[in-house]
Amino acid sequence: MKAAVIGAGLAGSEAALQLAKYGIDVDLYEMRPVKTTGAHKTDNPAEFVCSNSLGSLDMTNASGLLKKEIQMFGSFLIKEALNVSVPAGNALAIDREAFSLNVKKLLEENEKINFVREEVTKIPENIPVIIASGPLTSEALAENIKEFAGEEHLHFFDAIAPIVEKDSINFDIAFYASRYDKGEACYINCPMNKEQYENFYNILVNAPRIELKEFEKNAKFFESCLPVEVLASRGVDTLRYGPMKPVGLIDKRTGEKNYAVVQLRQDNLSATMYNLVGFQTNLKWGAQKELVHSIPGLENANILRYGVMHRNTFINSPKLLTPALQCKKRENLFFAGQITGTEGYTESIATGMLAGINMARYLKGEALLELSGVTMLGALTRYISSMEHKNFQPVNSNWGIVDELIADKKVKKNKKLKTEMLSNRSVNWLMENIRV
Repeated sequence: MKAAVIGAGLAGSEAALQLAKYGIDVDLYEMRPVKTTGAHKTDNPAEFVCSNSLGSLDMTNASGLLKKEIQMFGSFLIKEALNVSVPAGNALAIDREAFSLNVKKLLEENEKINFVREEVTKIPENIPVIIASGPLTSEALAENIKEFAGEEHLHFFDAIAPIVEKDSINFDIAFYASRYDKGEACYINCPMNKEQYENFYNILVNAPRIELKEFEKNAKFFESCLPVEVLASRGVDTLRYGPMKPVGLIDKRTGEKNYAVVQLRQDNLSATMYNLVGFQTNLKWGAQKELVHSIPGLENANILRYGVMHRNTFINSPKLLTPALQCKKRENLFFAGQITGTEGYTESIATGMLAGINMARYLKGEALLELSGVTMLGALTRYISSMEHKNFQPVNSNWGIVDELIADKKVKKNKKLKTEMLSNRSVNWLMENIRV
């Protein structure tokens, strides 16, 4: 038995490893370095492009529950992420280079996986296929998928935050802390008073942006990946209630409350690189430099990578996919990852895992796995395959998509208790119903 996986990103790599685990021979296709994307920096599989964080590990957080669920299934990539994690409070952040190299080794050393470096321009017709080509699917393949689907793709933008060198940060101003002192004090925080914030804001809203190409101008932003300049355009205080909110972050050296705070998160294991949290941007590089250097503590920061913005592509999954991630028009075709309209690193791994498991089941003549909506992954795949959408947009794991909790009003009003019960309900359902 044999299958092909197109794309060696997070979803494709996980799917290939799952197929191999179930004894399926896999041709795993990756177009880099033959064809580049403009956003990736290496030709390694499973490269983290935007941020190095997979979000919360806390099971009372939607992303945290999703991680727990796919750990229970035996996700290969979550295991590797934990192996190369860097301090990030309650979040799972990684050394992205070490992670990619570890995944590359897993793929190349697996006897069931044939890692092919070439661009696939058409959906293969003579072999079962998982398409996990990601949000940066090549134009040729995207056009072929559009022809197959019979309708236009939807598009939105994703933006990447700048990274600075830790040794260039001024710790006479910057300080270590996690919000409300939860977990290890592993974030670097750059505080601002009102005057400093207003100066920063004026630079930001007046900074020149990279001009979009004609075909990109009608595309949409995904709300959780909005560039910082787009957020700022909504009002002078928007950032202070978003990525620059100062609550719970007090410099113990001074005890002062701050007007705004810029947080930086560790980006590699050696803790030499830090990314600016929530600072995805499409500003021109000269403007980015001026903006970063206007932040107290980063006045002499060495910018190791500037932010960029790129167009993401996703299919109209409600018309094309079942909750098992199987294509309605062709039973030996599955989709996984961000091309399905799921957004987020953990979500990409999760859908790659499910597509890999279900392709293996399909090839073995077994019933496909459709998870209950009490689980986060089940709710996610149900959401993207629901025909009820009038205007389908990308989504990540969140409590709003899971089955409603049957409980009294007192429980429902207690957010912490409610999310604990939702998490426990999911884990219990998986333990009782799933054998993988």
